[in-house]
Amino acid sequence: MRNVIFAINITVDGCCDHTKGIADDELHEYFTGLLRDSDIEIFGRNTYHLMYPYWHDVAVNQSESKAINEFARTFDSMPKIVFSTTLKSVEWNNTILMHSDLQEEIMRLKKQPGRNISVGGLNIASQLAQAGLIDEYRFLIQPMIVGSGPRLFESIGTRELQLVETKPFRSGVVALHYKRG
Repeated sequence: MRNVIFAINITVDGCCDHTKGIADDELHEYFTGLLRDSDIEIFGRNTYHLMYPYWHDVAVNQSESKAINEFARTFDSMPKIVFSTTLKSVEWNNTILMHSDLQEEIMRLKKQPGRNISVGGLNIASQLAQAGLIDEYRFLIQPMIVGSGPRLFESIGTRELQLVETKPFRSGVVALHYKRG
């Protein structure tokens, strides 16, 4: 059975604001590796609008550093599913829009052969965590306190996790890899 992997940047005080934090080459190389271990990316409407067209444009124009361009190419080329009840269409290549039940679709995908299923975005991840469908968590702890912003998993209840690995980065970011307990 395939694993559902959720990876996110988070500050020391638990905020998940994409505008806060370090987004250097080393972090992009880490995220590129996670994407290569997956064969599909799942996210919702908000994350879709955050990622597209920016990452598609970087993939096409190769306008950033080597590591960021490679992340963009990897992300742009992989199959993606956007779950939304309000979007009417998506424009990104290799992207499918789904209006079906998120949990049912993830359970169906988990049973199919393939590599990991990567999850992005707070809303989708919270729904999957609440349903017990996330197998591994990758928290990239940013070395800062921001005081406010979106928070992760405020209403899902207690989840026991087992530490698999820690990885410090030169920037001071620390990746914590957990699996379900």
